[in-house]
Amino acid sequence: MSKQSEIEKLKGEIERLKKELKKRKKYGLVWEEKPEEVVEMCKEKLPVLKEVKNKEIITNKNKPVNLLIEGDNYHSLSVLNYTHPKSIDVIYIDPPYNTGNKDFIFNDKYVDPEDAYRHSKWLAFMEKRLRLAKNLLKDTGVIFISIDDNEVAQLKLLMDNPDLFGEDNFVAIFPRKSGVAPRIDAKHVSVEHDYVICYARKFNSLDLNKIYTAENGGYKLEDEFVKTRGKYKLNKLDRGSIHYSESLVYPIKASDGSLVWPGGSKRRKNWTWRWSKEKVNWGIKNKFIVFKKTKNGWSVYFKQYQYVDNEGNPIERQIPFKSFILNFPNEQGNKELENIFQKRIFDYPKPTGLMKYLINLHRNKNAIVLDFMAGTGTTGQAVLELNKEDEGNRQFILCTNNENNICTDVCYPRIKKVIEGYKNLKDEKIEGLGGNLKYFKTEFVDAEPSDKNKIKLTKQATEMLCVKEGTFEKVIDNERFKIFKNSGHYTGIIWDQLAIPVFKKAIKDIKGRFSVYVFSLGDEDFSEEFADLNKKRSEAKSRTERSSGARIQLSPIPEAILRVYRRIFK
Repeated sequence: MSKQSEIEKLKGEIERLKKELKKRKKYGLVWEEKPEEVVEMCKEKLPVLKEVKNKEIITNKNKPVNLLIEGDNYHSLSVLNYTHPKSIDVIYIDPPYNTGNKDFIFNDKYVDPEDAYRHSKWLAFMEKRLRLAKNLLKDTGVIFISIDDNEVAQLKLLMDNPDLFGEDNFVAIFPRKSGVAPRIDAKHVSVEHDYVICYARKFNSLDLNKIYTAENGGYKLEDEFVKTRGKYKLNKLDRGSIHYSESLVYPIKASDGSLVWPGGSKRRKNWTWRWSKEKVNWGIKNKFIVFKKTKNGWSVYFKQYQYVDNEGNPIERQIPFKSFILNFPNEQGNKELENIFQKRIFDYPKPTGLMKYLINLHRNKNAIVLDFMAGTGTTGQAVLELNKEDEGNRQFILCTNNENNICTDVCYPRIKKVIEGYKNLKDEKIEGLGGNLKYFKTEFVDAEPSDKNKIKLTKQATEMLCVKEGTFEKVIDNERFKIFKNSGHYTGIIWDQLAIPVFKKAIKDIKGRFSVYVFSLGDEDFSEEFADLNKKRSEAKSRTERSSGARIQLSPIPEAILRVYRRIFK
């Protein structure tokens, strides 16, 4: 190719790129994509779960089983994309703030403040995990993310991306007072706050808790309407107004027949009533208006009730929580850990009170709460405390790596102590909150889709399937199939298709719903093999009308798992 031809080809490519750029949106967040080793690894190795049996804690089989997963959070989230799609109510994470002070590791190296790609690396890290996390949230779910000034602007734009959460699902930014004393070493301003960013999975499906107006104070007076309207407080009906309107300037007849003007009997300039003449007449008739005698004449007030608006219409007896968080500084988190371990072992963990405040914003007392950057395990303790306080049955899933032994030496021991009890700094016995915990590690199977690897993945998937179904109690365990249960729900795993008749015979007289996974090198259905059992279920339903759906839900493995992994690792 001649030099002139190369130049023409290059010009053509430049013009093509110009046209392509014009098509793209001009508003948004752009960063340099940086490959991440733990992500690239999933092209060759597929993550699975392996239970650490000696770390199981069971205090009440009737309570939910909480999960602690040790491993990189990208791998943990990948597994959860199979086991918990659209199943999580609340996600909270406390990611690295990317301060440059050895708080953020990318590809096994700390990212320092001089790194030209510091923000790009952080955004690449967060985007991949948030994309996986979004798949886990229910439509009614919510995510809370702690952050500070280093990345708050970038995180907000990242979350606003319509391919991630989208700005229509933005709920609030909660400023939080993080410090209790001024930083005297600050160069210009002592920054004593950080933030919690909140997004809904679907904004219009989210239903957050509210607080009672009675807790808001000020409602101290009572009248004959207290049972229907609640207590009330008085507000002046007139005002010196920048919203002056001639229609709101008129006299009101007091109880002694004298006329009262806004601003007093002398009719002060630019003062108006807050209500129209028609509304005042309605208010007098319905006893919303109060006249008080003064030395200069009369003052006019209206009653603001707790439970009805100023037109007598019933209103919500609750108001939304406020966005400012003032009561949970980091020092509380320090003291909590010191009390549990009787020494200082970690600097500035988030306080349990903050976690409880955020989790309690979600109405569901049976919520599944995920923290995939769990660190010291504050979220787990918060869930256990909330359940104790309001008799809820929330379940937590904690995911953390074991960097500096934070999982084995801090997170797990903390949860164990909170469940079973411990002695605090004063050597006082703190009663355990009770609860159940299963401890897992992420392990890996070769991704090459050979028959050998499919067999290996199927053998390694037992724990994943039990986590997916919430069935951990063994019923039958042999080389050809296994059965686990939880209340009236059973999970069957069949390694050998020739064992299907034996398996069916084993479950024929067991009452309950079955999720059955059958090994297959392809994507076989197996519905014909179980048609007779599901037919009996259907006939029983028509007779009793007490149950719905097939008794046996079938899935081929490992194809059911591989289907998810192909989607998220593409």
